[in-house]
Amino acid sequence: MNFLENILERLARRPQQVVLEELRPGGNTGATAEDLLRRISVARASLAAAGLRKGDRCVLLAPNGIAWAALDLAAMAGGIIVVPLYTRQAPAELVAMMRDAQPQLICCGDASLRDAVRAAWPDAPPAVLLDELFAARDKAPAAPAPLDDSDPVTIIYTSGTSGEAKGVVLTVGNVTHMLSCTTARLDLLMGPRAEPDRVFHYLPFCFAGSWILLLSCLSRSSHLRLCTDLTRLADDLRAAQPDYCLNVPQLLERMRIAVEGQIKSRGGLTEKIFANAKAAWLARQNGSRSGGGGVWLAVGRTLIFPAIRKKLGPNLKALICGSAPLTQETQLFFMMLGIPVLQVYGLTETTGICTMDDPRHVEPGTVGPAISGIEMKLGEASEILVRGPNIFPGYWKRPEETTKVLAGGWFHTGDQGEQTAAGNWRIIGRLKNLLILSSGHNIAPEPLEEKLLHAIAGAQQVVIFGHGRSYLAALVAGDVQRENVEGALSRFNATLPHYRQIHACHVVLQPLTIESGLLTANGKLRRDAIAAHFREAIDAMYRKEAAPEQGRAAARS
Repeated sequence: MNFLENILERLARRPQQVVLEELRPGGNTGATAEDLLRRISVARASLAAAGLRKGDRCVLLAPNGIAWAALDLAAMAGGIIVVPLYTRQAPAELVAMMRDAQPQLICCGDASLRDAVRAAWPDAPPAVLLDELFAARDKAPAAPAPLDDSDPVTIIYTSGTSGEAKGVVLTVGNVTHMLSCTTARLDLLMGPRAEPDRVFHYLPFCFAGSWILLLSCLSRSSHLRLCTDLTRLADDLRAAQPDYCLNVPQLLERMRIAVEGQIKSRGGLTEKIFANAKAAWLARQNGSRSGGGGVWLAVGRTLIFPAIRKKLGPNLKALICGSAPLTQETQLFFMMLGIPVLQVYGLTETTGICTMDDPRHVEPGTVGPAISGIEMKLGEASEILVRGPNIFPGYWKRPEETTKVLAGGWFHTGDQGEQTAAGNWRIIGRLKNLLILSSGHNIAPEPLEEKLLHAIAGAQQVVIFGHGRSYLAALVAGDVQRENVEGALSRFNATLPHYRQIHACHVVLQPLTIESGLLTANGKLRRDAIAAHFREAIDAMYRKEAAPEQGRAAARS
């Protein structure tokens, strides 16, 4: 039985259970399994009436919701290949991906999206609203179309940190294997229980990891609550009281900073207990039990930590985190509160996941062991190589690039990593981001950027440059003051060897954004675009390259 047959069968077995719920200010909207099956049937009939057949492409351009899930399942049940796109991307970027995918139909969440597509692409294929698709009265047969493991079910476009986005084709076999892995991990987390999992979700379904969570919830007994307004994210999370939710590092880091800021603003005994309890807890993580920290830790665990945990979510068994590396400081913070953070690592080409933390054995600072049934090893320059049933068959209409990344029968991730003695993987950096100074030193910028980001109050992004140059320089974006940036750099450099020190900086008072084209759809740095946009400022940081080099030479003499 493939993943789609399993989902439809499970829905049919629990018709009255609420499986999806949209959280809205004016009142929530829920869908039982029976409701979802009815919508899937109606959508299948509408797609067939529009002339779509097995192997055709259908663009899904809409925010998260019950309709999104129903249309996605309906299309796949008919053998139609879904092309999910991110609504926040610029129309020109969306059109470029749609032209590449050559869809037969474009399904939009609202009229403004449809009109934006038509304006940017006058000769586009038919574009219809989701409401129109679900307004039909006809219903399709309940059974899905026969599908082989090799049949494609989706084309997900990569975020394109440099260069144009590529369409990643994922198959029935890819997804079936992945869901067997994710549901097994969730079984370990939740243990035996009679009631459905309570899951909260806010990340767009058009991203591979987010989509896999949706399908995982539908593949097991879950009640998935969807945040439909990110400005209400904190309130919705508290109201949902989930057992777990999928997160990006940025949100967890903001949560940690907000909690610590609130405690600091209260001051007095509360701040003192928290600070001493945290110090004692971190000391124990480093193997130290000396001094009177045990008393402070006991008081913190009794008076402070439970109150914070209750405010964040009284039922939280874990926070799941993926898409980018999470700072160990933030992971340890939540662990201290009794909320484990389970990290996931993967790429769209690996069906979203390569490794997942085992809830029973979490090693802070790592992303867990390889998932069942796949192999991982290190290649040249510590590049992570992967093979197994989760690896995509290729990029849409890009055979040469497919051959390159699948050389030797292994998928070349482009990520640098290492494996710990416990078998867990740690991500070091991105191979193509490696900076090679004119001195010959090789430097991965990500670890330095991460540390600086947390050392500079108000910083939203830090980007380090230096490839082919004699020293490193940094661009700092956000609500920051230059003197604070310079002070942080001075303290930062004091801990580093000369070739990893940052000798110039440029401050941008506004954060980089997706809309400006400087971040990818899932918030990662578009380094080539940033370098081009700030070319003059970068060149200015290197106009006196000799001076830092002379200073370093003097220091070494």
